[in-house]
Amino acid sequence: MFGIIRPCQHRLTDKLKTSWMAHLCGLCLALRDDHGQLARTATNYDGLIISVLVEAQRPAAARADGRRTAGPCPLRGMRSAEVAKGEGARLAAAVSLALASVKVRDHVLDADGVFARRPVAAGARVVARRWDKQSAGSGAVVGFDTAVLLDAASRQGELERTAIPGSSVLLVTEPTETATAAAFAHTAVLAERPGNAAALSEAGRLFGRLAHLLDAAEDQEADDKAGAWNPLTATGTSRAEVERLCRDAVHGIRLALKDVELTDRALTHLLLAHETEAAVERVFGHRHGSGCATKSQGATGSHNPHQGNPYQGNPYQGNPYQGNPYQGAPNQGGPYQGGAYQQNPYQGGPFQDAPPPGNPYHYGGGQPPMPPQTPGKPPRGPLAGCAMWVLLACTCQLLCCEHNHPFTREPRKGFCERHDCDCCDCCDPCDCSCQGCQCCCDAESAGCCDGCDCCDCCDCN
Repeated sequence: MFGIIRPCQHRLTDKLKTSWMAHLCGLCLALRDDHGQLARTATNYDGLIISVLVEAQRPAAARADGRRTAGPCPLRGMRSAEVAKGEGARLAAAVSLALASVKVRDHVLDADGVFARRPVAAGARVVARRWDKQSAGSGAVVGFDTAVLLDAASRQGELERTAIPGSSVLLVTEPTETATAAAFAHTAVLAERPGNAAALSEAGRLFGRLAHLLDAAEDQEADDKAGAWNPLTATGTSRAEVERLCRDAVHGIRLALKDVELTDRALTHLLLAHETEAAVERVFGHRHGSGCATKSQGATGSHNPHQGNPYQGNPYQGNPYQGNPYQGAPNQGGPYQGGAYQQNPYQGGPFQDAPPPGNPYHYGGGQPPMPPQTPGKPPRGPLAGCAMWVLLACTCQLLCCEHNHPFTREPRKGFCERHDCDCCDCCDPCDCSCQGCQCCCDAESAGCCDGCDCCDCCDCN
């Protein structure tokens, strides 16, 4: 799994954000508890989908028992939180650790970056072997054989060596598909929903294909410059064909999810039905359906809001006033023409020349007001303010959490929220009649888009 799921807080309701963080922290803590502090570096967004799937298939009572309260953590701004626990988190940890060991081994073989140094490569091999054993032991506890993941990784190299121009790129993605299909299907075993295994296996297979293709498409330019092997270049597959395969995989995942019996569909639907589409758009550019109100041509296509209406681009064309709502009207040239206020509606008024009395800031005079401060607490000095800034930065509160300004103590929101998350492109949702199918992602109305035909920009019907 390559990190294609990157949900933004602007696409999550408060309830879904809490649930998402519960699974993310649960995966991280499961890695720590079972495999030590170093294993926490294997935490990844895609891996926690396993934990989400297990919980989503269980009854409501069982889901409540699958949470515990964790203590303060720097990555949560030193706040405690409810986190996922149990078999779902342990399976996610086993899968994430096995895939992390494969990733480390690949970096060593390719001599990427610091892995080109012999001491670093030797240490990385030791870590990879230890993670292989630890993931196998953790997987055995929940009845999952991680050997299927390691076998798939070993076959990957052989398939890459046989890839030639003209061969199908799907031959190269097969090991990844097999590994993710096995992991997804085992969530049905843990949730005691054997009837879901086939559909989840299909969803996992397509998710693995999508992850592999998107990773290859993102890295193709850099790989070509560095002379590294890339499946798209090796097989001569065009980006248009890769995009088609990715969009077909997203559609297939959605169809497979409809055959899965879930007691809580909201977060699963968001991650596998909408975030996968967002990942494709992030790599290949935004695409809207034909029925979307913001239909555009690719990522940079132009849009005329009046195209197709009777005025053809000019809301006043064909109007009796011919482009000027006042032309030919009784007050031709403006509503005040010929009236008492011909030039200035306030001309001759009491404030014609003088500024409003009692305003010390008029025309630049005076000083701007000081920002509000926390009552009873004076601003911090330079030394104390800098120390508090370092503390807030190290605990991620400056970026993600509401906090007090380190110097003025003024309450303020995190950087990402204040700047509307300009670091990513996820805050530009499709402005169609169903509001980007957000109702699908609301826990209180989960599943409302089953059979939805309000628009096709989200392809959720």
